[in-house]
Amino acid sequence: MSDRIEVLKTYKTYVGGNFPRTESGRYYKVYDGDDNILANACQCSRKDLRDAVVAAREAQPGWNGRTAYNRGQILYRIAEMLETRKAQFVEELETIGYKTKKAKAEVEASIDRLIYYAGWSDKYQQVFGTINPVSSSHFNFSMPEPMGVVNIWAPEERPLLGLVSVMAPVIVGGNTCIILASEKYPLSAISFAEVLNSSDVPGGVVNILTGFKDELLEHMTTHKDVNAFFYTDPDIEQDQRKQIDENATLNLKRVRRKPVEDWLSEEAQSPYYITDFQETKTTWHPVGL
Repeated sequence: MSDRIEVLKTYKTYVGGNFPRTESGRYYKVYDGDDNILANACQCSRKDLRDAVVAAREAQPGWNGRTAYNRGQILYRIAEMLETRKAQFVEELETIGYKTKKAKAEVEASIDRLIYYAGWSDKYQQVFGTINPVSSSHFNFSMPEPMGVVNIWAPEERPLLGLVSVMAPVIVGGNTCIILASEKYPLSAISFAEVLNSSDVPGGVVNILTGFKDELLEHMTTHKDVNAFFYTDPDIEQDQRKQIDENATLNLKRVRRKPVEDWLSEEAQSPYYITDFQETKTTWHPVGL
């Protein structure tokens, strides 16, 4: 029995509420903390990204049409589901080199972050909306509205907490997203997709791909049906930053760069992360005669 070859799991992607294999048929090896092969992950292609954008665009009107309170309930439900699988995620993080204490802290912080944004779901509108003074016989209201579809690079070194921290503020405001998981540590992202799939999140609201940033950078930043691009790694190469900014101009895509050194800190969560992916809609309503 000592000569038995272990069957390694091949993780799939998460697109439109389903778990398809990559269209490219390519995979890459994922290693544990001791450089032993742990599993295989999909090496996604341009076609995978396009499929994810289609799913996100189709889901966005329905997701935005839900009440803010209901979106908060759904984020809270994700936190509940993650809480029940806490031991699994602690174990997964340990396999890539986390100490038990650090792994437990990351999983618990991920749960708390979901609850934090769930609490903001029906409050940020009042904080960041306004009634504007005008000199005519009108009420003039300005309110935040979602941008639409957001492409996201998940943080490289915090495979679970980083992903949750960039996903939650984007979707709680009514956007949908496509997330490229940590290239080096992608497995927690797909396990988290299983949590999403068993919660109340409609298919297509969150789509998770795995693969190489260098390969997918151009496709993620030039796609014309994407409204924003979000990344947080502080050590991103200058050439990549330049390419992101230049490609975004093709359809006036918003670029949000939020370098975060410590995802456990208070600075890693804020209602401003929600408003970064909101546009301001102003409505005039006549009063009197």
